Amino acid sequence: MGDFLGQTMAKTKTNFKQAFDALLEDKNLPEEVILEAIESAMASAYRRAVNASSAQEVIGKIDLETGDVTILAEKEIVEDVQDERTETTLEDALKVNEEAELGGMAMVDATPSNFGRVAAQTARQVIQQRIREAERAVQAEHFERLVGEIISGIVQASGGRRGVTVGLDMNAEGSIPHNQKIPGERFHVHDRIRCVVLEVKDSPRGPQIILSRGHGSFLRRLLENEVPEIYHGVVEIRGIAREPGRRAKVAVSAEQEGIDPVGACVGIRGVRIQNIVRELHNEKIDIIEWNPDQVAYITKAISPARVSGVYLSEPADSARTATVVVSEDQLSLAIGRNGQNARLAAKLTGWRIDIKSLVEAATDSVKKLKTDGELSKLMPKAVEQTSEIEAMLAKKAEGRSLTPEEYQIMGTFMDRVEQRTIEVQEEAERAEQKEISDARAKISPAAFEVELADVEELKEHVFNILFEAMYETIGDVMLALALDADQVFDLPGIGPKAIENITEVLAGMDFPEVETEEIVEVVEEEAEGEIEEKVETEEEPEEKVDIEAKKEAQAKAKLVAEKEEAEKAAKEKAERIKQEKAKAFAEEKRIAEIRANIAPAAFDMTLEDTDLTERVQSMLKGVGYTNVGELMVSLQTDPSRVFDLPGFGMKAIENLTEVLSVLEFPEEEELTEEEKLEAEEKKKAKSRSVKYVFDPELGEVVAEKQHKREEDDWEDIHWKDAL
Repeated sequence: MGDFLGQTMAKTKTNFKQAFDALLEDKNLPEEVILEAIESAMASAYRRAVNASSAQEVIGKIDLETGDVTILAEKEIVEDVQDERTETTLEDALKVNEEAELGGMAMVDATPSNFGRVAAQTARQVIQQRIREAERAVQAEHFERLVGEIISGIVQASGGRRGVTVGLDMNAEGSIPHNQKIPGERFHVHDRIRCVVLEVKDSPRGPQIILSRGHGSFLRRLLENEVPEIYHGVVEIRGIAREPGRRAKVAVSAEQEGIDPVGACVGIRGVRIQNIVRELHNEKIDIIEWNPDQVAYITKAISPARVSGVYLSEPADSARTATVVVSEDQLSLAIGRNGQNARLAAKLTGWRIDIKSLVEAATDSVKKLKTDGELSKLMPKAVEQTSEIEAMLAKKAEGRSLTPEEYQIMGTFMDRVEQRTIEVQEEAERAEQKEISDARAKISPAAFEVELADVEELKEHVFNILFEAMYETIGDVMLALALDADQVFDLPGIGPKAIENITEVLAGMDFPEVETEEIVEVVEEEAEGEIEEKVETEEEPEEKVDIEAKKEAQAKAKLVAEKEEAEKAAKEKAERIKQEKAKAFAEEKRIAEIRANIAPAAFDMTLEDTDLTERVQSMLKGVGYTNVGELMVSLQTDPSRVFDLPGFGMKAIENLTEVLSVLEFPEEEELTEEEKLEAEEKKKAKSRSVKYVFDPELGEVVAEKQHKREEDDWEDIHWKDAL
């Protein structure tokens, strides 16, 4: 390349265009790329020639018709030039820029004399490097567009660490790694091969093009090339599972009625598929028809083995599994050599496949009926038939053969049990989902918008434990506690203090709820306003009505209505306050009666003095319970205040109930007759010093207490203090 470039640059100016065109043809690059590389090289040659600073802007220009090279350099405009490399006169600057001024900067012509020949010698390596970089960039861009497509090339080298080296278009090279080859293939130099572009990587030595003949996309592209129906979209490839050089399974479906997708891929007398088999080094290919019914699809995927039954299990917490039952003579065929057929079927369908013989499946069904009490209750007839099936299994274990009728009875029994088991599992999953949805419905949607990181009251180590366990919001924690508190409280690092902190934080959360009554009232008011507005707009003005009198009458009516509304609201408010006070009094009286029935010793007994578990104690402390008495009062007034605490499940309720049921408190000493009489006298004296009168301002009965200093001196007191 260097000699060629030297020759082209040494040509006369009249032949420069021809030399440039020859360079373009030789390198197979766009004109702009070559021109930019040469101009950049000229600028670099100028910097070397005059030792210019890298901070100075230098631009190279070349005339394709004449070959003249022009160098433009940025220089400072001064009166007296001291350094021609960086300074120029105002006169020269005005030639290129009419607005140039002293002290400014200007791009002026700085081309040295005889620069073309000098540049050709000094810039040769720079031009070569720039053109080489441009070639690599064009190659990378070209082959990146071909990723996933089939290309052909010529083998240049085979063996070694790089695998097979293949010569490609645009003077590029690709490599087939050993793990992307078809096992058993042997290539010779100059062999033409087809492969798929798997990946294009950047490297210091240019683009690294990775080719493959063992990837599934290679088989897909071969099918598209050989089967016109696939290329035109009439037949669609739904899935490919492949073990290169050994076997492959391809699932296809027809997009139009009346098309046989399997027949279209195989071709007349297998011509189409045989061409692909030869290309893949005699790799066996099974073409099956895709089916939206997963049972039918898996049955096809296990072919060529005949399947007796397929039973699907899709648990939410583990991989979905398909149990495939085959007769004993089909077991080895279904599994395949070294499990190959089962592996490919699992890859193709996306299910974990468990293949069993009919005898093994019947044995498992008998065990299910014996160990699963719920299943046995649902299938009493199958339980009665268990002894008959066990006799058949014992006969088979002794090496004796079974009749076809016995195999049929065993298959029917197994199918009934497996189908019923699947139904039970589905019902359990539906019940679990319903439980989750019900628990979620009881939690405010706003709770799922509160991030744990935003809750300052939550201790840092507690937050870290919950966050590592994938709990991100307050709602997530509340939902987990409602479903099973153990999955939160049994996390590593969650102790009594952490439980107390979580309970305290959740108890202090207050999420706003939208009241439906308010919404209805707003909607009704808006509707009434719209109706009134509509009526007013529809009324036609009467010519003989006194407008001023009408307005005055409307204003008076409005004032009367407002007054009546205010009086009505005041009465309603007074009545509501009265009812609330009466309700509060009744509640306080009820609580006082409950407290009176609880032994005073209960209020002196702390939670630590009981046999409550640490977890239960932590939850109760988190919401402010410190002694047994207060806890018993809450349970008798409103048990939901305790039992509805976050994480307070059945185990906690059982522990609390059991502990409280066995607690014993010392009874108070009975009073003597004299002590009883003395207490009665005190009570009577107290009642004589208090009288009850009706207060018209408050609208209720109040108590007045008489002072000892004067008989007629009465002091207003609250009626509760008089009791």
